[in-house]
Amino acid sequence: MAKVNELRSAPAREAGDIAAARRVLETECAGLAALARAIDFSFADAVEAMARAHDRGRVIVTGMGKSGHVGRKIAATLASTGTPAQFVHPGEASHGDLGMITARDTVLALSNSGETPELSDIIAYTRRHAIPLVALCARADSALAGAADVLIRLPDADEACPLSLAPTTSTTMMMALGDALAVALLDRVGFSREDFKLRHPGGQLGKRLVKVDRLMHGGDRIPLARPDIAMADALLIMTSHSFGCIGLVDAEDRLVGVITDGDLRRNMGERLLERPAVEVMTAAPRTVPPDALADQALRVMNENGITSLFVVEDDRPVGILHIHDCLRAGVD
Repeated sequence: MAKVNELRSAPAREAGDIAAARRVLETECAGLAALARAIDFSFADAVEAMARAHDRGRVIVTGMGKSGHVGRKIAATLASTGTPAQFVHPGEASHGDLGMITARDTVLALSNSGETPELSDIIAYTRRHAIPLVALCARADSALAGAADVLIRLPDADEACPLSLAPTTSTTMMMALGDALAVALLDRVGFSREDFKLRHPGGQLGKRLVKVDRLMHGGDRIPLARPDIAMADALLIMTSHSFGCIGLVDAEDRLVGVITDGDLRRNMGERLLERPAVEVMTAAPRTVPPDALADQALRVMNENGITSLFVVEDDRPVGILHIHDCLRAGVD
């Protein structure tokens, strides 16, 4: 009987779980919406203070408890998007790690209440050494807010915790503000995709940001011929190079067309081998420059149903890229 009752109650429990999840997400979404409406010039002031640290030092992020966990993520996001950043634990700061903070830095302190006692030594240190202090907190009348050079105030919002005790909505807003600051700084300093790759050489992000010139085949590996070559000879070049295509270049070595397996099928006939390649080629073929990203080249191949791309510079072939080159490099 107990098992029957347990089975009967399972749908009710699941419905309660789903309702709780939706209530949490809706509450936190409401908090984020309020935060978006509350953004004002203090945000721009914070970006300015942190941008100055980018040029001469680092952004030091600090916070205690859940705010500290959020602070670690913010520091990591800043560092990966071009703003030198480091997390300093306020407890460790009181025991020597204040030495990690210099006059060239900007401190970003997180505390929902603004009254976190463990932050007091860092706050005092920034005041003593005229180090810019940016505060993220909910209370404008708090000790942290009063000491800060710039205050980004979290708007009043209900915590998603039904007891209104566990930091939920407040930490979500802090996390979102950290992302907003990082992206604003990214735009401010002109952080590029190449800069991003330098900081993400490993993993899938690094693979996606590999450039075509790192994967392409060059020199004698490129299957090329003049447009007046007989198709019989063009087929020999196609077969010997194993890319399933051949590029046709004019007297100035500019790419004027390609012949692929598809072109061969469309032009199949008794006199195919006797015809000049120019009669079979596809003019104005798809190409990529050598500094294109490999994932962009792969997308071009997938969208056009082709397996190879000629890499051109000033209309002249400098390489050829096969879809398998991208897949072997982990680009997908």
